[in-house]
Amino acid sequence: MTATAAPHPGDTIVALSSAPDPGARAIVRVSGPNARAVVARVFAAEPLPTSPGSRRFVRGVLRLSGVSSPLPAVLYFFAGPKSYTGQDLAELHLVGSPPLVERLISDLLSAGARPARPGEFTMRAFLAGKKDLPQAEAVQAVIEAGTDSDLSAALEQLAGGVSRPLDALRDDLLNLLADVEAALDFADEDIEFVTQAATVARVRGAVEHLEMVRKQLDARTLSGRSVRVALVGLPNAGKSSLFNALASGAALVSPVAGTTRDYLTKPLALAGVPVELVDTAGWLDATDTIEEQAQRLGAEQATRADVIVWCDESGAFGARDKTHLRATGAELLKVRTKSDLTSEVSEGQSLACSVIAPGGLDLLLAALVDAATSLTRSALAPSQSRCRGHVLACLEHLWEAETLAARGEHPELLALALRGALEPLGEMTGAIYTNDLLDRIFSRFCIGK
Repeated sequence: MTATAAPHPGDTIVALSSAPDPGARAIVRVSGPNARAVVARVFAAEPLPTSPGSRRFVRGVLRLSGVSSPLPAVLYFFAGPKSYTGQDLAELHLVGSPPLVERLISDLLSAGARPARPGEFTMRAFLAGKKDLPQAEAVQAVIEAGTDSDLSAALEQLAGGVSRPLDALRDDLLNLLADVEAALDFADEDIEFVTQAATVARVRGAVEHLEMVRKQLDARTLSGRSVRVALVGLPNAGKSSLFNALASGAALVSPVAGTTRDYLTKPLALAGVPVELVDTAGWLDATDTIEEQAQRLGAEQATRADVIVWCDESGAFGARDKTHLRATGAELLKVRTKSDLTSEVSEGQSLACSVIAPGGLDLLLAALVDAATSLTRSALAPSQSRCRGHVLACLEHLWEAETLAARGEHPELLALALRGALEPLGEMTGAIYTNDLLDRIFSRFCIGK
């Protein structure tokens, strides 16, 4: 690997690698050449292992400043180079009390460690050759995966599914470049290192291989799932009219409150993203079995939604009405419907909407597009975009190399095109990198990973 400079790999770093909230267990991670000595300042137990590559599970106690009693803890110690980071790596497991965790990290910093930067543990794994760049990016994608398909794609990339197929291709291109350059070195000798037909075939095979990789990357950029958008609110708030306007639906519209008793669904596309729009029954107190069932079905649809559009023609969005909304983690859009009937300006976080006035749906559509795009954007999208850019750059040079080889042009031009193809291929896997590239990738990580 080549680089401009290593980003402080000789420091010993520390960070909380579990969730910061209270819990049964918290994990504080330490990595670096002085990890053993730093941990020994706060953790009392049997001696830590010293042989390279050894691992150990140790029960002991933490002696923290300002805490009078020893605190039971468990130490997992992984001696380098057979660890995640390639360095001595320690994990201290203790009760997940935020004040105690903060005290522990403070004492570890006083013992000579420094706070880890976002993604620095995984960056060290990359610098130690434990992972290539696509695999390192997949670590964060696994953490951020919101669907089973996103998780499967991230795990596949973490296992080398993106870069492994390119390893043989890069080796073959390096060998081909060596043959071409050898022919240049021995131009006066009657020696043929590689025939023109073989050169064309090998370059063409590389192009076909990369075309397949490009198609795979394009297919993985979006998760492909439909985003569920539920329209909810009081009876006669304009939900069905909005449903018809957005999805060209056929929901029954009436000035009589409570007309919609069942829920309706219709698929549509917003900026190329598949969306399932759901019209639900208006919130009211059930007076019979049918109304009770309608309220239950509407509540179920809201619970399953990714985006909830809360419709209210008054723009009040009362606290009492909000009790119908369950805590589902869905994105909530407050929409003041029938805005054509009033000249009031939409206030706060609500969006003015009208199914009659020209452009009356623009604000809502823009908000829905933003929400749908963010929800369907794969956790791997940043990595896939970076890799796709390198693949396209490599293809440009390979197409040029194929043309030069087919025409029998001077080998020096062919060698130049092959070197141009190898550079983005190396940048994609991390065989060639810069500090700016690493900062851009790992700054997206959370601290402690």
